[in-house]
Amino acid sequence: MTANLDTVFSALADPTRRAILAMLLEDDMAVTDVAEPFQMSLAAISKHLGILAEAGLISREKRGRVIWCKLEPDAMRSASVWMQGFGQFEPVDLDAFERFLEGELAEDENSVETLD
Repeated sequence: MTANLDTVFSALADPTRRAILAMLLEDDMAVTDVAEPFQMSLAAISKHLGILAEAGLISREKRGRVIWCKLEPDAMRSASVWMQGFGQFEPVDLDAFERFLEGELAEDENSVETLD
């Protein structure tokens, strides 16, 4: 499972691949249609699609002369389950944490001034 999670998270780490997945949420697309909005070569898009396919996030099917890409949402299930495990913790109040740190730093500065 860890190797699969590593592959999925690695694939999701790239903004181009996340954009491709968002596009495929709408419908299956031909590779050339996937490549259209990006300012990169078809070969570069094909590499991104290969990484997504290797992670199981998409599948590719040849229909005639056209290769179609399809989102495979079940592939994210293990990653989603893993992330939900962290939902048991309360969200961190960053403002309160910042106030705490400021207070600690102020105390440290006061103690250093007292020693001088």
